Amino acid sequence: MSTKDVIQTVNDLVQPILDEHNFYLFDTEFVKEGHSWYLRVYIDKQGGITLEDCVNVSDQLSEALDNCDPDPIPQAYFLEVSSPGAERPLKTEEDYQKAVGEYVHISLYQSIDGKKVYEGDLKQVTPDELTIDYLDKTRHKELTVQRKLIAKARLAVKI
Repeated sequence: MSTKDVIQTVNDLVQPILDEHNFYLFDTEFVKEGHSWYLRVYIDKQGGITLEDCVNVSDQLSEALDNCDPDPIPQAYFLEVSSPGAERPLKTEEDYQKAVGEYVHISLYQSIDGKKVYEGDLKQVTPDELTIDYLDKTRHKELTVQRKLIAKARLAVKI
């Protein structure tokens, strides 16, 4: 079974569990690190996920995976269920829309005004670009960036 098939199977199994608790699926990864495989399921809810939430979903998902026939993941792996964290990546359009008004970190493919990394408040998002308000020394500036120039974007913790 391909990695993509494993992720789809896991997503299909975990969705009813998440629906039952009013959680949502943020992301799923099935990756090999060193000699070990990791199945990582990132979940969230309004107000944030607790450790107990993660344990409950992990237990239920583990049981659902154990009851699958044939086994969707024949090799040994570690199951990790967690929150995407305070500095979660912005991947989908919905992620970007939810982040409007939040402090974000943006890495660019090419520099703008000599910089490839910006942090600031996300002011506006359109399908083609986004605008952030950032500090340049002590002055607020606005930067509008074409979305195709963004290598990575994530929420950031303001220091």
